[in-house]
Amino acid sequence: MLDENPLLDNYHQAPVIGYHRAPLSQKFGAPRQPNLVALTSVIEMLAPYDTPAAFDGLDKFSHIWVSWQFHHNYRYKNNNETSTRFRAQVRPPRLGGNQKIGVFASRSMYRPSGLGLSVVKIEQVKIVQGRVLLIIEGADMIDGTPIIDIKPYVAYSDALIQTESGFAPTAPELLNVTVTDVANEQFMMLVSVGEPSNANNDDTNIKDANTGSNSATVASTVHHIQSQLIGSDMSIIKELIAQDPRPAYRRTEIATPFVMRYKSVDVSFQLIESGQLQIIAVVAV
Repeated sequence: MLDENPLLDNYHQAPVIGYHRAPLSQKFGAPRQPNLVALTSVIEMLAPYDTPAAFDGLDKFSHIWVSWQFHHNYRYKNNNETSTRFRAQVRPPRLGGNQKIGVFASRSMYRPSGLGLSVVKIEQVKIVQGRVLLIIEGADMIDGTPIIDIKPYVAYSDALIQTESGFAPTAPELLNVTVTDVANEQFMMLVSVGEPSNANNDDTNIKDANTGSNSATVASTVHHIQSQLIGSDMSIIKELIAQDPRPAYRRTEIATPFVMRYKSVDVSFQLIESGQLQIIAVVAV
């Protein structure tokens, strides 16, 4: 017998088709918009959506739209009425974290649907053990993010030139980031422990299943991007911190340490003077 609850007419269910695997496992430090940092990550497709036939022709596009779920949003951790009620206004970090605007005039994670939308670059449509992994660049999603849908980005209709962007007309100003000698030494020691000699050469140590080699597995491919620390990661870490992930109301605090988790390390940084952040420690998790 069909459920006759009229409230069900106001909801739409969508399957999770995959999961985002990324170096960032926590919200703190994640870019607030896509394509601000050239961060490499992977979308691990789930069966039956991981069949190569479903991606025929996608390699002819440079970018894709990704629909995804804010899975660290409190709406999905608690089921009480207080946490799930509609929030009509939010405080965007771009406006200092104090000024309120309507939720539909923002990109806040606290939305009725809990859905995010990002344009990312396709680095590779990789087939491993007969399954599709999408290697992407520029995502603003963290590790474990459920993927709801993927569509190709079409420039002639999706790229609009004459537009207005409200309270965010330009990209946020980047801060200068330096690294102490101690932090750099800690980082290099961790890289030397975990990095094979050819790890800086992208996929040298990861073979595609469709090249004739069966040495790659889905787990090893994901690990290479998600957890394995390599020398070039310091540049990415500095780019992420340059976005200033600190809460807006704490951005004047000098010498207050903040910690960003990246891959297998915790990166501590602090403000040393206006506009100047400094990485002071890199320790293994």
